Amino acid sequence: MGKRQHPDVELLTRTHHEMLATVLGSEEISKDSMVYSYKHGFSGFAAKMTEAQAQKLSKLPGVVHVTRNRFYKVQTTRSWDYLGLSSNSLSNNLLNKSKMGNGVIIGLLDTGIWPESEVFNDEVLGPIPSRWKGACESGEHFDGAKACNRKLIGARYFVSGLQAEYGQPYNTSENDDYMSPRDPSGHGTHTSSIAGGSFVANVSYYGLGLGTVRGGAPGARLAMYKVCWRLYGGVCSDADVLKAFDEAIYDGVDVLSVSLVADIPLYSEVDQRGSIPIGSFHAVAKGITVVCAAGNAGPRAETVQNTAPWILTVAASTVDRSFPTPVMLGNNQTIMGQAMFTGEDTVFATLVYPEFSDLMVPRNCESLSSNDDWMAGKVVLCFASEYNQSLLDHGIWSVKKAGGLGVIVARNPSDYLYSYATHFPCVQVTYETGTQILYYIRSTSNPQVRLSPSRTHIGKPVSTNVAYFSSRGPSSNSPAILKPDIAAPGVKILAAIPPFDQPTNGAFAFLSGTSMATPHVSGIVALLKSLHQDWSPAAIKSAIVTTALTADQSGGPIFAEGEPPKLADPFDFGGGIVNPNSAADPGLVYDMDTEDYVQYLCAMGYNNSAIFPLTEHPVVCPSKQPSIMDVNLPSITIPSLRKPTILTRTVTNVGPANSKYKANVEFTSGINIAVRPETLIFNSKAKTISFSVMISSAHNVNAGYYFGSLTWTDGVHVVRSPISVRTEVGESFF
Repeated sequence: MGKRQHPDVELLTRTHHEMLATVLGSEEISKDSMVYSYKHGFSGFAAKMTEAQAQKLSKLPGVVHVTRNRFYKVQTTRSWDYLGLSSNSLSNNLLNKSKMGNGVIIGLLDTGIWPESEVFNDEVLGPIPSRWKGACESGEHFDGAKACNRKLIGARYFVSGLQAEYGQPYNTSENDDYMSPRDPSGHGTHTSSIAGGSFVANVSYYGLGLGTVRGGAPGARLAMYKVCWRLYGGVCSDADVLKAFDEAIYDGVDVLSVSLVADIPLYSEVDQRGSIPIGSFHAVAKGITVVCAAGNAGPRAETVQNTAPWILTVAASTVDRSFPTPVMLGNNQTIMGQAMFTGEDTVFATLVYPEFSDLMVPRNCESLSSNDDWMAGKVVLCFASEYNQSLLDHGIWSVKKAGGLGVIVARNPSDYLYSYATHFPCVQVTYETGTQILYYIRSTSNPQVRLSPSRTHIGKPVSTNVAYFSSRGPSSNSPAILKPDIAAPGVKILAAIPPFDQPTNGAFAFLSGTSMATPHVSGIVALLKSLHQDWSPAAIKSAIVTTALTADQSGGPIFAEGEPPKLADPFDFGGGIVNPNSAADPGLVYDMDTEDYVQYLCAMGYNNSAIFPLTEHPVVCPSKQPSIMDVNLPSITIPSLRKPTILTRTVTNVGPANSKYKANVEFTSGINIAVRPETLIFNSKAKTISFSVMISSAHNVNAGYYFGSLTWTDGVHVVRSPISVRTEVGESFF
């Protein structure tokens, strides 16, 4: 699919049908087979056909590529104040400088939306931007004339690609879904309210996290593109996703928030089976910033997804909020765990641990069964054996189903909290604390425990961590491109959901995932877009990456949850934790345009015909392959340093016209970095300056990555680029 070649979209559609008819035999069959005609942001179509017909189609003149449909999956109060975006009218922060994102349109590709939620009220908003071309489509339990307003200005749904692949109509009744933009699961409603929801006061989750809920850009408008459906637990068809990109580009969105990922291994950026890299390329070419989830496959390395350099890829971090839950033992010792327990105090109850012979299979949390009648009427202590959340959730549910009064789970430190049933106590403690509780159980013939409701704590000593589940770099398909780019709050985020069994439309819940981190950054992008309307997607990305926080707000280091936890590095959080107020005034930016991205594709070794579908014209890569090290990113990543390497970067001054920046390099011993020139002097004529970086290694063995940074500062602005270098002195044996 190339960029749209003709302004007449009707002509494009007819051309698509005629092309398909030459393969299928008639225009009538062609119309029945056609799923989508992509005609706004790019030219192409999706259709139902056999493998033989697809092969025949691929040989027609003008056909660049034919590929099979595939699927994506979704990834799921305090956070905005934590990020420094208080809505206090006296605060001179990005939120107020940008008029809360007024005039910016955020599009979301997700599971749909629940328009009646209070968080989508339009009470203080002005008219819908006149440039908006979108629609509010009606469907099952969704009246487009009533559902949309000046906040939710568009809602569309795309299911034809799924139905074509599935081979039959999608049964919404069997899958508890709606054939409309309405959200059946809550994922899309939650992400939408995080990105651009309106103010709703006195919100909590059964008393936890009480405060005012709002989106990052409460003055922005929202448009939902429902592409995900509940078949097989939740899938999003490539063809539907690509059509949503196409329509969003035409409709006039400014930001696209995409909390979806595909399965690993990844397809390349030019592989037609990847609708997100292709659709996002065309969106970015139109000036639309595309923000995507990094994925929830952490803490393993090389699991990060949505890795194209034109995408802003988001990891998940925690905020300074916790939910301490008292665990009082029968010996009057009180231990503090973490939970989301909002029920009644259990009073003292018998505390049990599954003691079994060493010859039997160990009884960990994951192996607990609802048939274990010894748990009835008791509180169970168990130890989690591995980070498999679904198995652990099943074990906890089994305790409840067997009649247990509660469960204490000992596990590696993690901010995931079980909230299957808010009135059923599931308290999380560390292995060390769990061992202390076990010693108590073994010390008495009648161990007792009392579990009390959780409460909310904000501030010290709660630190910021990269979430356990957040996917990590380096990128598996382009290791010289740093991914993720940035981290944002994505753990225990309180936002809107459908009311489900509640009588009101004021339903809110805590959800965790890079899906929740993504709309945080999308909201921040909307604020930046409102303040700096002439900034390109690359400039916005650069501002966010180079101003990020690499230390906790208390001044301490940021850790990455894992086994064991470790100090966070660029493969955990990219530039660091998003710092919106500094991003509004970054000083310098590393800018790029479509031609720069084409040079990246050439540097990756893709041939001209492979790149052609992404561009509006044939591409001729230079005879000498460009260096991927020279892609003008706000980061430097060298996956294989075999000899001294010189790379080039170019910065653009977006601060005071007359500025002088000096370079400062921080790096581990053994890696040598020299910057030339060491000083950059900007004035009214010199707004853009290039510099070179020479990197060499004194290490004489193959090693892992070393991390550091290059920072430009003028005494006011701090423009920090993360650096990651791996030395290879010979053949690597893995």
